Amino acid sequence: MKVFTNVKDLGDLNAALKEAFEIKKNRFGYKQLGTNKTVMLVFFNSSLRTRLSSQKAAMNLGMNTIVLDVNQGAWRLETERGVVMDGDKSEHLLEAIPVMGCYCDVIGVRSFARFENKQDDYTEKILNQFIRYSNRPVFSMEGATTHPLQAFADLITIEEYKTKARPKVVLTWAPHPRALPQAVPNSFADFMNEADVEFVITHPEGYELAPQFVRGARIEYHQDKAFEGADFIYAKNWSPFRDDIYGKVVNRDMSWTVDSRKMALTNDAFFMHCLPVRRNMIVTDDVIESPKSIVIPEAANREISCQTILKRMLESLS
Repeated sequence: MKVFTNVKDLGDLNAALKEAFEIKKNRFGYKQLGTNKTVMLVFFNSSLRTRLSSQKAAMNLGMNTIVLDVNQGAWRLETERGVVMDGDKSEHLLEAIPVMGCYCDVIGVRSFARFENKQDDYTEKILNQFIRYSNRPVFSMEGATTHPLQAFADLITIEEYKTKARPKVVLTWAPHPRALPQAVPNSFADFMNEADVEFVITHPEGYELAPQFVRGARIEYHQDKAFEGADFIYAKNWSPFRDDIYGKVVNRDMSWTVDSRKMALTNDAFFMHCLPVRRNMIVTDDVIESPKSIVIPEAANREISCQTILKRMLESLS
């Protein structure tokens, strides 16, 4: 594996899940792959789970890790071509990226949507420059439009907790005080559309996701109706994808908060969220603290999803 940005990069999804569960049973069984190998984790944005889980996954494989916070302790980087660099940015990404590649064997990149230009976000300008110029395998630790490590961990978690062969999985929009990227819901939809689940997306009108991620998923604008009979509820805020309101907050309807009344409509569903979560906006205290909340096991599986990707990338080097 040379690149990981979406579900298609995994190939056979059942084979990828099988590999992930084998790794979870024996996390240190492949340390020979990472001996004397280095992963560089490049963060343009803040992180907790991604940073810790990626470092732990690399350590499990015997790798050295270099963590670079681009906005703290490094030169400010220019990302646009053709710019006269007479401002506060001292180095261009086009020189920085191949230099980074000199010091490592694999690169992970985290770079959120900027909401300044929809086309720039949806062409993944920063992530794709790393893929093009680093001469190293590159995996996304969350890009402008996708978060595949999170979605892979979500799928692993659903496989662990499902009680029937084809569970109903509902992705629900929930209110938030800030405009959030579509990366997590995009990738969750990307993975669920390839998995053996009944997949439903529910959100207010105007919050439709990009068609390439929604694909054949059922869209339901009435949240209560979507929740009926669900086995998993995945709550997440996202800002609109539509051109005229892209990256804006146009709805803070608190009636979309996931609470115990709505969970009672489900088939005793498990509650999921990628974290961090705004309590009593996204979800009420009683729901996220209930025995059916699996947000912590879900977060723990971030280590497993990342280790599976790193293992495959290390195998591609040999």
